[in-house]
Parts: sequence; C-alpha cells; structure tokens
Amino acid sequence: MTKIETKKQRILITGGSGFLGINLIRYLLEKEYKDIVVIDKVKINYPDLLSNINFIKLDIRDESRVKEIMDQVDIVVHAASALPLNKRENIFSTIVDGSANLLNSAFDSNVTKFIYISSTAVYGIPEHHPILEEDNLIGVGPYGEAKIEAEKASLSFRNRGMCVPILRPKSFIGPERLGIFSLLFEWAKDGRNFPLIGKGNNRYQLLDVQDLCEAIYLCIKLDDDKVNDTFNIGAEEFRTMKEDFQSVLDRAGYGKKIWSFPSAPSIFLLRILEALNLSPVYKWIYDSAAKESVVSVEKAKRKLGFSPKYSNQKALIRSFEWYLKNVENLDREFGTSHTSPWRQGFLVILKKFF
Repeated sequence: MTKIETKKQRILITGGSGFLGINLIRYLLEKEYKDIVVIDKVKINYPDLLSNINFIKLDIRDESRVKEIMDQVDIVVHAASALPLNKRENIFSTIVDGSANLLNSAFDSNVTKFIYISSTAVYGIPEHHPILEEDNLIGVGPYGEAKIEAEKASLSFRNRGMCVPILRPKSFIGPERLGIFSLLFEWAKDGRNFPLIGKGNNRYQLLDVQDLCEAIYLCIKLDDDKVNDTFNIGAEEFRTMKEDFQSVLDRAGYGKKIWSFPSAPSIFLLRILEALNLSPVYKWIYDSAAKESVVSVEKAKRKLGFSPKYSNQKALIRSFEWYLKNVENLDREFGTSHTSPWRQGFLVILKKFF
C-alpha cells in the first residue's frame, strides 16, 4: 500500500459554500489540515468553519482574482458547479468557462494537483451496468454536456503534465443535503405514502458525502501515479430504488409505503408540468428515475484504496434524521442549492391523496 505523507499543503476548495464544500472543509479540518482557502460566490453561513479557514467571496470566472489566489496554493479541489435547474448559458459559463479559467491559472501557478469533481451525469442513460470509466460519455441536458466539456479541459492539462484526478460521483447525500430529496423527507415526516416513477425495481446507486470526502482525501494524499486518473465514486451496497426509499418511510414510523406509477404516462405528465413551471422535477430526474443506474467503483478501490462505508439506506436515513432535527430552521430559498428544499409545485395538491 502506498505510504501517505504527513506534510500538510495549502488547499483551495472552490464552491466551498455548497453541500460538498461544507462537508469537505469539516473533513479536512478533522484530518488536521489548517491551511484551507475557500472561494465561492455565496458566503459560508457557519461561523465555526469561517474561523478556521480563509474564505474569499469570488466568482471562479474572475480571471485576475483567481490568478492572485492560485499563486498561493498547492492543491485545488474544484467542486464549484451550477445546478441542472439553471439556464443553459449559466450552466456552461460556470462549469465550462469557470473550470477552464481555474485550470489555466493552476497550470501557470505550478499547482501540484487539481482534483476535478465531475459527475456520473456524463454517462447519460447507458444500456449496460455497471458503468466503467472507459464507457462512452453521452451527457443528458446542459448539465451533463457541460461536465463532459470540463472533463475534456481537465484531460488536456493532464496531458500537459499536471496531475488532474477526475472524480465522477453518483448523486451524493448526507446531513444538510436537501434539494430533490427534501420531497421524500417531507412526505415521510408528514406520514404520507410516496410516489415513484415506474415499478421501482431498478437499482439506483447513491453515495454518502462522507465517502466522497474520503475519496477526495485519498487523491490529495496519495502519490501522483496512483491518483492521476479518472474514477467512479459510489456506494458499494444498494438495493432497488423502491427498497431504498422505503427505508426512509420505515424510519418515519407511520407504516406508509412507496407507491409505483407507470413510467410512460408519469413522464408525459411531468413534461407538461415542467413546461408550465409547475413541476419540481426536471428532465434528467424523471428520464432516469425508473432506469438502472450503477457505476463500478472497482478502479477506485484498486488504485486509491477507496472503501465506501455507507450503503444507500444508511446514507438516506442519516440525511433524513438530520432533516427531522433541523426542519424548523431550514433555509427557505427553495431550490437555490442542494442545501435548500425544493418547491413542491403541483405535488402540494397531489400529496393530499397519499
């Protein structure tokens, strides 16, 4: 096994105010990293974190300011992104242009590692599973397409000699993760059955944010020859979507169940409601919800020593329990980030019948 050095280097985290950023800051502080620089357009709302890091309010597309910061750091963890719900031009500007700006600056500043947090959305909806890192990239929608372009830019700098690990995480959850999952959590809390597109017999692999933080940590600490590659990151233990979501209803304790609805008419209705701006569910979600979605993590296990600790069910229940404790104090800027709940839209009416 590769020896992990104890030397702590200055780390820059982009998108540090987001769900992953907040958890990664905590994770690295626990690993006794004391020299962490964080940039984001939105200020971190946690005084305990702000007192232990150097936070700079900054847009990753700001070339001159990014350059100033990049000259002072050793390792970059690029987690800044745009939500799939954003307009196409904003998604491409943030993910593609922002990533290119960071990569150029990092290369010019001789940054030792640039860890890019991509997404399994780059695979689209393939016909076989598990998905391997070498499989074709067919992004669905602007978000998946933009992630592919950002990966191409990352690979170009890897080819120029920079160490650029690329991580493709599955949808990751954990305490403080709301977004689309807030729909399930709210219905479970209120003692309602929950609707699911399709029979729910498909496996839909998730990922706990702590396991993702562990994968990032391994990329920070291990030698370049181990990490300068592309890795799928996901849970190793998962069941069908219906079984995994049912675990949340079981934890709520009302005896409620997952209700399955035929895929074709459900998707047709959701498309209409999305066009009318009445649906909280966008195309990527309703097109993939009833399909198998599993990536292989064997490469990450073999090369990084990655060993996920949380199953789908444990990760969902951990998120739900945090939600129950904090529901009265949640950020009500609906849908603006993964840490805020999504608007229910037409589901407010539908919920009454469940």
